[in-house]
Amino acid sequence: MSSDSDDDMPLVTENGRGRVSEAHISKEVDNSMDKAGAKTKYDPAGVSVRNGPVLDDDMDLDEPVTNGTSKRKARISTGKTVNYNVDGSDEDSDAVPLAKRQKTSKKAVQSDSDDDVPLAKKHIRLPPKATEISFGAESDDEPLTEKLSKQKIAIEKKAEKEAKAIRAKESKAKTTSKKAAKKEESDSEDVKPKTKRKSNGTNSSAKKANGVKKDESDSDAPLAKKTSAKKINGKVNGKVKVEAASPVKKVKAKKEESEEVEEIYRWWDAPKKEDDSVKWEKLQHSGVVFPPEYEPLPKNVKLVYDGTPVTLSQESEEIAGFFGAMLNSAHNVENPTFQKNFFADFTESVKNTGGAKDKDGNKIAIKEFSKLDFKPIFNYYDGKSTERKARSTAEKKAEKAAKDEAEAPYTHCLWDGRREQVGNFRVEPPGLFRGRGEHPKTGRVKKRVLPEQITINIGKEATVPPPPAGHKWKAIQHDNKATWLAMWQENINGAYKYVMLAAKSSIKGQSDFKKFEKARELKKHIDRIRKDYEKDLHAELMADRQRATAVYLIDKFALRAGNEKDTENEAETVGCCSLKYEHVTLKPPNTVIFDFLGKDSIRFYDEVTVDPQVFKNLKIFKKSPKKAGDDIFDRLNTGQLNKHLTNYMQGLSAKVFRTYNASFTMSTLLKELKSSNISIQEKVKLYNDCNRKVAILCNHKRTVGATHEAQMEKMGDRMKGLKYQKWRTKQMILDVDPKQKKKKGAEWFALDEDLDEAWILEHQAFLVQELRTKIEKKFQKENEKLLADGQKEMKAKELTDRLSAADDLEKKYKKENKSKKIEAEGKGPSVEKYEANIKKIDERIATMALQAEDREGNKEVALGTSKINYIDPRLTVVFAKKFSVPIEKFFSKTLREKFNWAIESIEDDDDWEF
Repeated sequence: MSSDSDDDMPLVTENGRGRVSEAHISKEVDNSMDKAGAKTKYDPAGVSVRNGPVLDDDMDLDEPVTNGTSKRKARISTGKTVNYNVDGSDEDSDAVPLAKRQKTSKKAVQSDSDDDVPLAKKHIRLPPKATEISFGAESDDEPLTEKLSKQKIAIEKKAEKEAKAIRAKESKAKTTSKKAAKKEESDSEDVKPKTKRKSNGTNSSAKKANGVKKDESDSDAPLAKKTSAKKINGKVNGKVKVEAASPVKKVKAKKEESEEVEEIYRWWDAPKKEDDSVKWEKLQHSGVVFPPEYEPLPKNVKLVYDGTPVTLSQESEEIAGFFGAMLNSAHNVENPTFQKNFFADFTESVKNTGGAKDKDGNKIAIKEFSKLDFKPIFNYYDGKSTERKARSTAEKKAEKAAKDEAEAPYTHCLWDGRREQVGNFRVEPPGLFRGRGEHPKTGRVKKRVLPEQITINIGKEATVPPPPAGHKWKAIQHDNKATWLAMWQENINGAYKYVMLAAKSSIKGQSDFKKFEKARELKKHIDRIRKDYEKDLHAELMADRQRATAVYLIDKFALRAGNEKDTENEAETVGCCSLKYEHVTLKPPNTVIFDFLGKDSIRFYDEVTVDPQVFKNLKIFKKSPKKAGDDIFDRLNTGQLNKHLTNYMQGLSAKVFRTYNASFTMSTLLKELKSSNISIQEKVKLYNDCNRKVAILCNHKRTVGATHEAQMEKMGDRMKGLKYQKWRTKQMILDVDPKQKKKKGAEWFALDEDLDEAWILEHQAFLVQELRTKIEKKFQKENEKLLADGQKEMKAKELTDRLSAADDLEKKYKKENKSKKIEAEGKGPSVEKYEANIKKIDERIATMALQAEDREGNKEVALGTSKINYIDPRLTVVFAKKFSVPIEKFFSKTLREKFNWAIESIEDDDDWEF
């Protein structure tokens, strides 16, 4: 395709060096690099060797760094790094201000070496490489990179074939339609009655929705098939009573008859609006809920500075309380940047509100953060937190009921007469900004939002919600092209915050639907896009070659496009078009290492193998006189890239590739599966295996969770507990019929090799304590219910009597351990009954083993990210239908509400395809 003009590129970039690369690439440069790699054996291209967030590096945020990235924990600040250990490991910790317990931090030394050695390999723990287990491949002599590369190539060839088939089909349909139109025009006078009858419903291609005939060009219906409105009891004008998306367990507690039945607007069946930009005609809501006012500390609770308790203004005291209340969050309060920013805002507040004073009224100058002791404040808030947790269930329920009643008017709005749920109707309370990753403003004070900062968006005829007494709204507007209800600007980054409808609302659903339909539309064009950028990888114009290389990286490795940032006020996060010289390391023959701050300011490392031509291009883009700080793609920006992509398809942008690749890959993998007679859990694992492959092929990796090992250990203990239960049941068979030992063999009755005497004793103690805890909780719950009903609570003797069951269990285990014999339990013990129990236990062990294997495979893969954000939810619904798996196994209640449109819209469409 023709090259986009780069006239709109700035002549000088942020680093002041402007465009460093030449406008044209000379044949001499091209040829010399081709000769240098003529006999090179390249690695399989298009594969991510390892990628994901980086942990435990020694880079500092505020110092020059060697690879354009920064450490997540050891950051520097104007003050020293302070370690808050609330429990206090030092003997004389009570005599020392809490802020004085310090730890050391190491600074990264900037290297002057200009070689392309991966700097990220120094002092960090790299993300793990993809393994056969995580990918679900069998171990053999073929390297995993080759397997991944072959599978990607096969999927891309299938995509090319499908794209050509879709265009050919559309072209044929268009030709047939034109011929039919000409024939109808020539015979119009003779066939008028027939035409009229068609509009009455005989034409199968024009389906009805809500009593209105839908045109074939209706973009709000799935492309594969325009689903007709379903006949559901209670449906009125596209609305239906809320029903479960699929068979769900019956809820015991019935709702009161007086409770209003919420309805769902079936927008996917409704006729398309003429003006899609108009979002509503009528809008009524109740505004926002403000956080409670600040409650001052008791007079005996003070911030301590250099050993002296100080009195502060109410504003400054509240800010000190923000920090004091979170001393147990070491990740934040030990972060030097967090400390520096907090201290700057805190001291400014103290200065502007009359200063800090001692008990005699003398002013105290607060100059050093390390002399501040927040422990009295922490102890106060920690005590209040403990009190809240100690409340009875009845008290908690009463408080929740009162809160729900107060907030009830804000939870829903009337949107064109429909009752829609509002999402975030609460104004965020003041506090300390934490941010994600390496945000430079972490620790800054988030100020209290006042009504005077809030703009209300509401219908012209609607009643404007009243602001709190003594206040007024910043503005009232009636913008029916906006979907937000209220808006204000926060003080940290100057970002605008919006009150929007909930994820389950029709507006959010339509937004998701359009996103996935856009990805489906890309199916028709993907082969031409790939063919063009592969051709332009050899282009003479530098701008064309840079653009082609960027599209290659976005398509193959799911890199985000990247936008320009205000680096003083925002974390310097990076995407493909904003990559700097230092973010890209070239490792011959064709491996590229990306190392930068990605989305949410989290350091991201991606080691990939690329096409040899792409490797050569990146080498040219890094060619002298470029140096650290210069843009790799200095003749390309995100706007130009997206403008170029719209030449292929209206509305196409770089972010659509990620959704398309994830959904198409998932669709391809699911088609290869064949329904067989396996358990539900095995079917769920099949789905997760496909999802995992998508996450690996599309680079959706994550850090292994801090609790993963503990969870796996807990799951292992549960399996061992089942094996112990199975062994005891077998011993009971011997008690009932000793002859079974000879019949089944001594080995069948042997203790499982995973179990030993020490573990059994520990497990028995656990079972006894578990029973005690269960009895105590049930007793407490029953007592609370009696009190709530106005009856007398049970006496302590009743609890003692109940706990005797735990004592009896303990005695039984001791007897078994001593006699080495287990007596038969239960009513009517028999060999057949125990064998049936053993079979059930085996099934539970098998299910748990599958779950453990699944969880282990998922530890480094963001399955949730793929499933929720990038894989079309209709694919999950199709799988659930095809394999007869309840949709609840894949979507939680929240996700079932969010993707209700996907579940309902293809319920009668067995042939739906992405």
